[in-house]
Amino acid sequence: MKNTWKKKVVLMMVVCSVALSQATESPAYTTIHTESEFEIRFYRDTVWMSAHVDHLSFHQATKFGFHRLFQYIQGANLNFSRIPMTKPVLTSIVPGSGPLNSSAYSVRFYLPLKFENDPPVPLPEIHLKPVRWAGHCVAVSKFSGFARDKNVVKEAEKLAASLARSSWANSTSAYSIAQYDSPFKLIGRVNEVWVDIDGSELDDCRSNGKVRNA
Repeated sequence: MKNTWKKKVVLMMVVCSVALSQATESPAYTTIHTESEFEIRFYRDTVWMSAHVDHLSFHQATKFGFHRLFQYIQGANLNFSRIPMTKPVLTSIVPGSGPLNSSAYSVRFYLPLKFENDPPVPLPEIHLKPVRWAGHCVAVSKFSGFARDKNVVKEAEKLAASLARSSWANSTSAYSIAQYDSPFKLIGRVNEVWVDIDGSELDDCRSNGKVRNA
């Protein structure tokens, strides 16, 4: 039984990796400002399918959440629709709001424009919900390698420190990790830390440096 389960997990990872390597659609944005350590982007309206996960580990939460999302895009929805893979896979993190003062995680899949107005309804047993984000400003920093528990907090703290010295100072502890590559890609991996900030594209995202409510 265990061997059968392991084979299913490995097969899912292979299929997922191929899909992610071929993913072409990503949320549209405009780069507002660039510095050496981060950039400010304005993202257009987007729709994401979201899997909430209570877990003590970022890595495990992302894996379990994406497993449910992968079922959804493979047809576990009321329309039996197969949805093309997109990038990035986004894990939103709120430190201290999970069980035992751990982090709370929401793993998110960006829905292609084709499905934005009428997302296929997920099957109840996979516990997903669509989340619509209005256009908003995001501070972004990049890092390489694999996104793991030992480095995502460090990278988020580095971005927070950089923002504290800038016009986009903020006080939020919530952030997201965007992963663009399949788990089998070993070299040249791209990850990002995202922090939402107040402001609009018209004012260069400089609305008092406050944080946008999630």
